[in-house]
Amino acid sequence: MQDAKPGTTLSIFHPIDNTEARIIAAVAIGKNRDRRAIRGSLRAESAVISIPPGCSFLPKGHPLERNRSRYYTINAMPTQTPVRTNPLSYLTDQLNELKAKGTHFRLRVLEDEQAPECTFDGKKVINLASNNYLGLTTHPKLREAALEATRKYGVGSGAVRTIAGTMKIHMELEEKIARFKDVEACVVFQSGFAANAGTVSAVLGKEDFIISDQLNHASIIDGARLSRAKILVFNHKDMAHAEEQLASVKDQPGKKLLITDGVFSMDGDIGPLPALCELAEKYGAIMMVDDAHASGVLGRNGRGTIDHFKMHGRVDIQVGTLSKAIGALGGYVCGTRDLIDFLYHRARPFLFSTSHPPSVAATCIAAFDVLEQEPERIEKLWENTRFWKKELGLLGFNIGGVNTPASETPITPIIIGDGKLTMDFSRELFKEGVLGTGIAFPTVPEGKARIRTIMTATHTQGELQRALEVLKRVGKRMGIMA
Repeated sequence: MQDAKPGTTLSIFHPIDNTEARIIAAVAIGKNRDRRAIRGSLRAESAVISIPPGCSFLPKGHPLERNRSRYYTINAMPTQTPVRTNPLSYLTDQLNELKAKGTHFRLRVLEDEQAPECTFDGKKVINLASNNYLGLTTHPKLREAALEATRKYGVGSGAVRTIAGTMKIHMELEEKIARFKDVEACVVFQSGFAANAGTVSAVLGKEDFIISDQLNHASIIDGARLSRAKILVFNHKDMAHAEEQLASVKDQPGKKLLITDGVFSMDGDIGPLPALCELAEKYGAIMMVDDAHASGVLGRNGRGTIDHFKMHGRVDIQVGTLSKAIGALGGYVCGTRDLIDFLYHRARPFLFSTSHPPSVAATCIAAFDVLEQEPERIEKLWENTRFWKKELGLLGFNIGGVNTPASETPITPIIIGDGKLTMDFSRELFKEGVLGTGIAFPTVPEGKARIRTIMTATHTQGELQRALEVLKRVGKRMGIMA
């Protein structure tokens, strides 16, 4: 009895079969000597009680202790508490590996507007990492459109598109994009990733074939996997290899989809769309282009690579984004009316995700108006891009074209190679007032880590000069440049 300790489980055995008896199991006296009793009745042979932690069993001599044999007997049995192992411990191991390699990162937190100069983690920095190509995230017309739509329609749509969540403003946005891209119809998705993955997985099945560029975006790769189609990868922008892959399946049953990025997001080079269109037509393949980083950047008023190369009518599926140059959120697919109607019925992200808030739809409509009305923004973007590439090259940085593709767009990578050195370089740049995000494996191949810089139309010459000075100073100190 006296050896029973807090946390011990006690079995109480009733001494009289099939007879109701009153049990007084005053099991604990707290440290403050406050005596507590547990009272109850037993109809069965036994019950179990526990001594609470921080308490002790009644001492010998206590009235209830002296009379215990009249009511009950108590046997102390130690409780075996199983030790639960963490089934996700392997994630911790993998994170520790990243830390050991020096490629672990933490999210930097933006505290004000997405702008060329802004505040991250309490520090004012020149922002070289944003996809806000035209500075539309803070454009007055877009702000006002969002506020007006919120006042008129509320903050949310309340449902998926196919149930009760298609608002008039969603249809207006899709019609706006279709006219802008010179196609029959358009469907808007919640993100560019959802647009790619949802479309590829909807239009193809396990009996079909996907012929895909080696450096296509992850959303294309995931969509291909979800479709269960057979995937044939061709070397980056290698048209001979692409044709070889197409020829290898031309006599096999099933549809063939030839797919490329319009602008490749890590290297900034442009997809060889004219040659790919010729191959698609030669082998009867569906031609699909992801124009995420070309939307608002290439072509008339930012219409993308199809317009840039004058490939209208030769690309069956056009994917674009509303999250980069457009300045808001979402993705879209353009094509024939039947394609869009089919995606309304079969694209799973469309079917199972709540539609955009009306403020986002209104913002995007306003953004396409700005593209038409303010072409000088795109002109300024390219002016800054030409200046930036020239100055980085003069400093001696590897900006592509050596062991990686040469950039042709506002995406200008500074190739470092080693992942740890790249992340260290990024951290040192931040300390001196420049946000240049380090990108390493698995986002890019091993040995090709880089700082990906992106120009915007709203960077000033002064900001770019200051950033160049920091890059030069830190690069020399770290031995990245001569």
